[in-house]
Amino acid sequence: MAKKSFFVTGTDTGVGKTLVSAAILEAAAARGLRTLAMKPVASGCENTPEGLRNEDALALMKAMTEPLSYEQVNPLALEPAIAPHVAAAQAGRQISAQRLVGFCRGLQMRPADLLLVEGAGGWRVPLNDRETYSAMPVELGMPVILVVPLRLGCINHALLTAEAIRRDGLSVAGWVANRPEPGAMECEQATLAYLQNHLGTPCLGVLPYQAEADPAKLANELSIEVLFEN
Repeated sequence: MAKKSFFVTGTDTGVGKTLVSAAILEAAAARGLRTLAMKPVASGCENTPEGLRNEDALALMKAMTEPLSYEQVNPLALEPAIAPHVAAAQAGRQISAQRLVGFCRGLQMRPADLLLVEGAGGWRVPLNDRETYSAMPVELGMPVILVVPLRLGCINHALLTAEAIRRDGLSVAGWVANRPEPGAMECEQATLAYLQNHLGTPCLGVLPYQAEADPAKLANELSIEVLFEN
């Protein structure tokens, strides 16, 4: 059974959740830990001879240590690169929080030291007309790792997301700052200082911009020990 499980969310879409997840997996592997990961729902999948494949899910497979089939990592693959609930409707499929919970519990039963579950978009991305993605980690009681992109508006988005997570009854286990664009944002150090003082949870690292993603190199920028303290 996975000893530690975390749900990875972001303040928005396109903030680097997969990159951060892969870097955490690489950091854990460098410490001799066995790792698993999954992205239960992925839109924007590509048609291949093997079926629909999502680049984020493939990146997680590459970074984790334990072998899984693609379908175990990404059980709900959707082709349109749009919001999951819309993509599912167009494909004639249904997404429910309970179904995703079942997928995650299946992986939690496998032996590993760390399981990361990557969400889609931000905390309140819809799964259907009644549920948002947050219902899944809430049902599982899963601590959350928050990815914050260093760009204008990130303080507001980060504080609101952390507030929503805690209001839903979950803990924010840590947060990671990611530079999604070349060059530092204006007043970056002041922004980082404010977030460190007000998010109320440890910063696991500040990741530099990479023109070509290399999670193994980014792993050196992370301090993940706090995730295993309790």
